[in-house]
Amino acid sequence: MELRYLGFDQSKNKRLYSFDHNAKGQPATRFVVSVDIALFLKHHVGIQEGPTLCAQKLAADLEADRQGDHELSNEDLIVYVNGRAAKEAQRAALRRPGPHRRPARTSTMDKRESSV
Repeated sequence: MELRYLGFDQSKNKRLYSFDHNAKGQPATRFVVSVDIALFLKHHVGIQEGPTLCAQKLAADLEADRQGDHELSNEDLIVYVNGRAAKEAQRAALRRPGPHRRPARTSTMDKRESSV
């Protein structure tokens, strides 16, 4: 299955992402995935992530043979944000801590002065 992103249109508070679906030996089929723009703001997801998220949603819908309208929902974005947070936490856990500092050593001068 091949999806080709064609661009988007804006209709009030919805962004409509257009894709062509190319199946072997078949003419291209046009699909539109809609998303309420307020959901991007609500979940702190960049609008530039819209095409990728909508392509993933459309691919999942086509794999599940879902017919009708395709919409990136609040639940879809919650799943995405939770997955992103889990990946960030995993990356943070794998980061090596900075170099360990050794405690300052007292100089030999300090030891001599205290014994006098």
